[in-house]
Amino acid sequence: MGPERGGRREAGAGAGWLSGLRVRFNLLVSAVRPPGEDTDVAVFCRVLGVPGLADVHVHFLPPRLLRRVWEYLDAAGPLVGTAWPIRYRWPDEQRVAHLRALGVRAFSALAYAHRPGMAADLNVWTLEFARATPGCLPSATFYPEAGVVDYVLAALDAGARVFKVHLQVGGFPADEPRLRPVWGLLAEAGVPVVVHAGHAPVATAHTGPAPFAALLARHPRLTAIVAHLGAPDYEAFLDLAETCERVALDTTMAFTPFFERLTPFPARALPRLRALGLAGKVLLGSDFPNIPYAYAEQIAGLVRLGLGDPWLRAVCWENAARLFGLTVTGS
Repeated sequence: MGPERGGRREAGAGAGWLSGLRVRFNLLVSAVRPPGEDTDVAVFCRVLGVPGLADVHVHFLPPRLLRRVWEYLDAAGPLVGTAWPIRYRWPDEQRVAHLRALGVRAFSALAYAHRPGMAADLNVWTLEFARATPGCLPSATFYPEAGVVDYVLAALDAGARVFKVHLQVGGFPADEPRLRPVWGLLAEAGVPVVVHAGHAPVATAHTGPAPFAALLARHPRLTAIVAHLGAPDYEAFLDLAETCERVALDTTMAFTPFFERLTPFPARALPRLRALGLAGKVLLGSDFPNIPYAYAEQIAGLVRLGLGDPWLRAVCWENAARLFGLTVTGS
């Protein structure tokens, strides 16, 4: 899946990014043209009228761990289930520079632990990375283990603004008893947690809407961002976002040709997605750099939905800007 899948810029189209008007869901909406290549994304932001993109689902990891993640994806491991070539197999500095060239003003550095004894050290690395990287949200993670409350408190004291938990890779239930005080701390602090709670790409015993709903029943004030729109159980996770005050969804990989082939989003649910986005409950996510296509495809997929410029502005910048208190510079 190369960048050509998003469609290349037509000759002489440099001044024609606004592609006109069309009717969708009984509303007249102007359609900003989908970026065909990464070099078009910054232009997309200018035409849309946002200062840039705020991407809540970006991964930066210690080099050794990142190599292992890439090796697992290269091998299409059991939790992947399909060929997954890495598009941005670059050093950290090059990937940060590319995000800035795209117009990404704010981004996370999501790490996640798959065994005991990892999370505290990962937090030290990701928090230091954020301190050294303008625009990076201080990010942290946790795992059900002895000492988890202590190192989560330490991460909060160090300024962590977003956490990540991967229930599929971690292989633990969200409501694991050792994590109950952690969820309570984060709910009280109002710090968002990006949770891979859905079954995609491969279901496990602890993924799916029911286990996550049980967690929310115990911690109704938790600020949670469900990764990948909860794929493949999109509508069940839309239900949770509609009924739970502090539950939002991120768009990670959704509506790209790669992901639509694996787990298509139901067209009947698009009006609900539009309403949630305008209500502040859908945020841009990409999974950069661990994607098998160009970043532009994520943005193009959102544009092609035809949900309107106000929805795109909300999802690509405004919702995350409100949640994280971002300035116009994304710092």
